[in-house]
Amino acid sequence: MQVPDKHSSHIVVLDADRAILAYIRDVLADRFSVSLFTDAAELCRSLSESPAPDLLLMDWQIGEDEGEKNALSLLAKVRASKPSLPIIMLACSAELKEVVAATRMGAADIILKPFRKSDLDLAVQQCLEALGKRPAADEATEIPLDGNTSFVRSCERMREIESQCKLVAGTDIPVLVLGESGTGKEVAARLIHKMSSRSQRAFLKVNCVAMPADLLESELFGYEQGAFTGAVKPKPGKFEVCNNGTIFLDEIGEMPPALQAKLLQVLQDGSFSRLGSRSSVRVDVRVIAATNIDIKEAIANKTFREDLYYRLNGFTVKMPPLRERPEEIPVLAQHFMRKAAARYDCDPLPISPALTHALTGHAWPGNLRELENTIKRYLVLANEQAIVDELSALRSATLPAPNVEAAGGNANLKHFVRTVTGNVESAAIAQSLEGRGWNRKATASDLQISYKSLLYKIKRYNLSPPEKQHSFDQA
Repeated sequence: MQVPDKHSSHIVVLDADRAILAYIRDVLADRFSVSLFTDAAELCRSLSESPAPDLLLMDWQIGEDEGEKNALSLLAKVRASKPSLPIIMLACSAELKEVVAATRMGAADIILKPFRKSDLDLAVQQCLEALGKRPAADEATEIPLDGNTSFVRSCERMREIESQCKLVAGTDIPVLVLGESGTGKEVAARLIHKMSSRSQRAFLKVNCVAMPADLLESELFGYEQGAFTGAVKPKPGKFEVCNNGTIFLDEIGEMPPALQAKLLQVLQDGSFSRLGSRSSVRVDVRVIAATNIDIKEAIANKTFREDLYYRLNGFTVKMPPLRERPEEIPVLAQHFMRKAAARYDCDPLPISPALTHALTGHAWPGNLRELENTIKRYLVLANEQAIVDELSALRSATLPAPNVEAAGGNANLKHFVRTVTGNVESAAIAQSLEGRGWNRKATASDLQISYKSLLYKIKRYNLSPPEKQHSFDQA
């Protein structure tokens, strides 16, 4: 055991492998005081007799040789002795039930062996930063992902989401991301991929509602030459292309039942057959799925397989709607403004207190997607008052009490009711389209009307997307 320097952060490490202890000491000892233990009982005695260290790194399997049932029982003893001590688990592999249990018991992170210096440095740094100073509510942390996408958060709830993503990223279990449309489910999936051991491999997104069942099957699993008319040569599917990477199945709740069985097979044994093939293909792919539907209701209605749900639901991340975290709206508005300004190669516009008040007062049924589109529209129009007035009108869009005398009779009253109802319907459709990024098929599904009916109403109310862009029906 090394005596800690009282002037630096004190890190305790428990591992039966002395080579690992020596490696961790070499990585950390130049910046921190490091105490090393190979014996779980000795560690427990030290914790009970001494002030709590700043961080504990603990081997997942250390408890077995010390008479403990497993690492979780040792974790429980440590928690009882030092309830606020941050703990990072070191593991060769992590089973689902153990990951969930470790998370519930407060493990801050899991690092899979063999780990690199950068893995260790990042985990330790983030734990100590969280211990020393948590960001204020109006401070944002932005984690760049790929392309023009970032994970942005400032509130406590989203910090918890980030911690959950980081924790589950260290395993290969499937993840189910739940949340309303536009809450950032894809961003969470990309964050998990970026922090995983597969980060240097492919991340592929497949939207399960954007194409017919036959086309979706060939897109996911590929096909052989002659499998159908037009299949002039074999083509690998997304699962083959994404081997050793991560595949993101968006809108999984809309996947046709016939395909759900084939996906279940992939999740069970990593194998499937291309269309028109009698041989099997084996792949190693991390699956992250997302949906905005009520899965339990879909299972009850027999539109979603219960066994597939339990396979997908290795770990659940629930993305909160924007209305439940209004304190983040100013931070996100600034982020979207910088993002849009960079995209359109122009200077960002200021977001005044008046506009901030209007933004935070809106319910945002379309969540982040709607907020981003609103900021884009503000940047293009360069008219703050127009955006404030628009948000105010949406917020106060209620049915006024009809004035029967002014209506001048039954015929005029019917016209009055039709006009008021039409105005409210128009506002509701515009808001839904905005929230869906003008994806008309998805909007029709949200409004529970047919696609043709939506097109008719768009034409009737003379609705058009912002920036005079063409609308897209792909999600």
